[in-house]
Amino acid sequence: MSKATTGPEIERLVQLLARLPGLGPRSARKAALALIKRRSDLLEPLAAAMAVAAEKIVICAACANVDTISPCTICQDPKRDPTLIVVVEEVGDLWALERAGVVSARSHVLGGHLSPLDGIGPEKLNLDGLIARARPPVQEVLLALSATVEGQSTAHYLRDQLGAAAVTVSQLARGIPVG
Repeated sequence: MSKATTGPEIERLVQLLARLPGLGPRSARKAALALIKRRSDLLEPLAAAMAVAAEKIVICAACANVDTISPCTICQDPKRDPTLIVVVEEVGDLWALERAGVVSARSHVLGGHLSPLDGIGPEKLNLDGLIARARPPVQEVLLALSATVEGQSTAHYLRDQLGAAAVTVSQLARGIPVG
């Protein structure tokens, strides 16, 4: 049975969609087909929104969040507790905390976690920015990192690096409460 062919533009769309997390080649092909079928109400508005996003979205110089302004909306919010910085691995983690509304503090995005096997050392993370920010009025740095080996290794490294700063370093609680 011969393989059906499509134009190079459609193949490029499928290849780019397949690079997104959670989409393999088959899902990317289905997504591309759905976009093409709904060209005027989905594909064109999505393409326009992506063009605007590519032009206007920036990385916050203070915390590494993504926004259309730098410093970002979170960093500029006067209602945030200036004595607390919550550290997360990725922007998605920050967004999850914001949606949950569990903390109203300053934030800091590391851009990943330490992973020597993947070639990710301290120099590839946004650590210098955090260490520079960990001074008065900051009193506490709350590590909201993953419970993986890499996340815990990163937390341990951060504790060591922040040891000289006059801040308390704490971590989110984990596990099942007993009693």
